[in-house]
Amino acid sequence: MTATIAYGAVEVGTELPARSFPVTRATLVQYAGASGDFNPIHWNEAFAREVGLPDVIAHGMFTMAEAIRVVTDWTGDPGAVVEYGVRFTKPVVVPNDDAGALIEVSGKVAAKLDDNLVRVDLTVTSDDKKVLGMSRAVVRLA
Repeated sequence: MTATIAYGAVEVGTELPARSFPVTRATLVQYAGASGDFNPIHWNEAFAREVGLPDVIAHGMFTMAEAIRVVTDWTGDPGAVVEYGVRFTKPVVVPNDDAGALIEVSGKVAAKLDDNLVRVDLTVTSDDKKVLGMSRAVVRLA
């Protein structure tokens, strides 16, 4: 696959389409099974509260994976991501109801680099709190 976005078609400040990703307790159980991460803070409310959390929280790597989807959907090629990193700043708290939580992600081109590379900065929030900081991806465009 190759990125469908041309390097020449973007400028610093180009905004990526924002996305919202719902997260329910069922989502967390599915992710735990796929990842092998069965830490009870991600599915057991009593345990999560016992260790000082407000409720069950989403896996950090799950949150990180949902956020980068904004970039991979924009480029049309997951392989276009050359580098990606975040800081985990706040947990995504997932209540035990049908609504769960919502991870909100927006992004914009922050820098044009050499060799058809751009740096994309992401803003990732849940419940109006920034849950990932320094969320940045370097992407190779067409």
